[in-house]
Amino acid sequence: MAKESKQIPPTVIAAAQAGEAQALEALVRAVQDRVHHLALRMLADPALAQDATQEILIRVVTKLSTFRGEARFSTWVYRIATNYLLTARKVLARDPGLSFEMFEVDLLDGLADPAQAAPEDHVMLNELRLRCTMAMLLCLDRDHRAAYVLGDILELSQSEAADALEITPANYRQRLSRARTKVTDFTARSCGVARAGAACSCPRRLPAAQTMGRLGDQPDPLLAGAQGYEAAVQMARETSADLVASKLQQGAAPKEAPVDYARAILRMVETHAETPPPS
Repeated sequence: MAKESKQIPPTVIAAAQAGEAQALEALVRAVQDRVHHLALRMLADPALAQDATQEILIRVVTKLSTFRGEARFSTWVYRIATNYLLTARKVLARDPGLSFEMFEVDLLDGLADPAQAAPEDHVMLNELRLRCTMAMLLCLDRDHRAAYVLGDILELSQSEAADALEITPANYRQRLSRARTKVTDFTARSCGVARAGAACSCPRRLPAAQTMGRLGDQPDPLLAGAQGYEAAVQMARETSADLVASKLQQGAAPKEAPVDYARAILRMVETHAETPPPS
């Protein structure tokens, strides 16, 4: 069942629209985790997601006067966020254009023999798992990726997700169904965490990933707070095959933004407002 986003009181929205700094700060803080989570899952890159989150939140603030309450505020924010993530030039320029076929070949490249698999370093194994799980969604085109992230990861209702993407509920259901099938089939076929018999497993993949520079020497602190390796493996063992892909995807990223954007964005907005136009 879809989870309902916590609603922001209309009084806070109205006060922010009236220019009250405290309300504006509270408003940004109320949505920043959702925006960051969406950006991270769409981009699969923590640094890019940080930049995108800031850009989106600035747009939310600058467009706040246009919100008329015709949809839930969270839906309106998701609409701004998805529009940016699907159309911004700097985002499109960094999209790798992966396909599931390309990704599967990459995963099989350099797999170690089971006897030479990496030791049970759960910290680095989890770093590999997180990056692989997030990169998997890059194999979906952006429209299907957005449908999947909104529906199966953020767990928006179909009506809210369709509204955020500005498509009909029927079109949204079709996109989500196609995306879900592709992700589920690939996960079952290729992911050793999801299925013990799959070709690629994190211990067998880790040596090649480290050699090719796919991982740093230390886990990325921007991914702190995501589900751990042991917990993910245990969850997969206890979850039915038709749900394991979405459950692994849901646990592949932290739910909270790594920084508090509210103060910084408010200062940027105030500075811009105080800067006199060029003569």
